[in-house]
Amino acid sequence: MEDGKTNTGPIRSFQDLVVYQSLYQAMLIVHKEIIPNLPAEEKDDLCSQMRRASKAPPALLAKGFAKRYKEKHWKKYLEDSQGDANEMIHHLSICIDLYPTSVNVETCKQLIETYDIACKQLTNIIKKWKNYHENS
Repeated sequence: MEDGKTNTGPIRSFQDLVVYQSLYQAMLIVHKEIIPNLPAEEKDDLCSQMRRASKAPPALLAKGFAKRYKEKHWKKYLEDSQGDANEMIHHLSICIDLYPTSVNVETCKQLIETYDIACKQLTNIIKKWKNYHENS
């Protein structure tokens, strides 16, 4: 999943997308291991932003999958997912730089790598999608 490979089987559901699976798992880690350890003063700021930004990419893929045959619309969902994944890289970098004693820095770095790979996967899907659904 984290090696950047694309799906090899038919994609019949958004849940078949490796990038969806990866982003969903990253969201779970953010919510269980990062957000609860941030200082209380970040509850209404960074925590709130991370909650939204971590939930958005897999949700956008789930929602947009219904429009996968309309390339322009599907591409917009993919690009928005990519934007939120980039936002998570930013938020996790803040966690590392401002709160290294509150959060597990190694977990944040692994999550940054996961989001970076997801962005590359989304770019590949944007470029190659037409061929994916023709064989499903």
